[in-house]
Amino acid sequence: MSARRGQALKEPSQKPTLDYLAIHLNMLKLAKFEDSLLEYSKQGILRGSLHLGQGQEACPVGACLALRKTDNLTMTYRGHGYALAKGCDLGRMAAEILGRKDGLSGGKGGKMHLFDIDNGLLGANGIVAGGIPTAAGAALSAKVLKENRVALTAFGDGTVNQGVAQECFNMAALFKLPLILFCENNLYAEMTPLSRSSGNTDLCNRMAAIGLKTIRIDGNDPLEVYETVAQARKRAAVGEGATFIEAMTYRTSGHYQLDPGTSYRPKEEVEEWRSNSPITRFAKWLVSSKHATPDQIKKLENQADKEVKKGFEFALASPAPDVQEASEGVFV
Repeated sequence: MSARRGQALKEPSQKPTLDYLAIHLNMLKLAKFEDSLLEYSKQGILRGSLHLGQGQEACPVGACLALRKTDNLTMTYRGHGYALAKGCDLGRMAAEILGRKDGLSGGKGGKMHLFDIDNGLLGANGIVAGGIPTAAGAALSAKVLKENRVALTAFGDGTVNQGVAQECFNMAALFKLPLILFCENNLYAEMTPLSRSSGNTDLCNRMAAIGLKTIRIDGNDPLEVYETVAQARKRAAVGEGATFIEAMTYRTSGHYQLDPGTSYRPKEEVEEWRSNSPITRFAKWLVSSKHATPDQIKKLENQADKEVKKGFEFALASPAPDVQEASEGVFV
């Protein structure tokens, strides 16, 4: 299965009041945030494996734009963009990833376990499919408590073969949970093409058989992502149940920071997707549709640079956690 790439972006059919420049700025901030993480990793300031979502910026920015502050969210260890787009403070996020005391969780969760209950973020997760049951539980609680709250869980195409994921998908369909199952299908599960791990690569077909409403979209168009998630949220909020969204996208970076990403993917394929990245496409659309001028695009790039730089300055100025506090927040 191939994703759609390079096609023209389209404005939402419902014509909501959207700040297109803010959408572009948020994608830029995410990209520059991850560029900084990569640089600090190279310098040895950030230790351990680093998983970037470069090339997938439209998914978190578009999806979270359709959510409310009180809605719950879980994502994978590649979820920096979801945390930023959901409203997490950039400086505190950077501090958490760098293991500093002023981080979202006091520097104890790190890059794989970003958590911010004030913004409805119930955590990134280092376990494949680990965030899905948490989101399903949050959706079930909203249904039982009759709260106007939904949950969205973001995961990759490789996740759908996990047993716990399938159990949650079935539960979501059975109980009509207010849950949005947002699958970033970037064609590869770490280094494995979907065709090498699944007999049926049509994920929407598989989820429809369970009883879920499904839709496949252009995951590199933030406006299409927004509109689709907004419709899924509306369905969930009025009791119509869960939606499985297959967002076709592409990770232009490697699986982790030392992976060039081309040993298992054709270089031509990577370059073609990189040339049609969400940020590049959206910038061209903003100018061609006269929503922005080239000068405005440049100003947004400079603004993103400044905000990301300021955030990391805050993080680097933050002290390391006190070893005496290691067990705090662990036991109830």
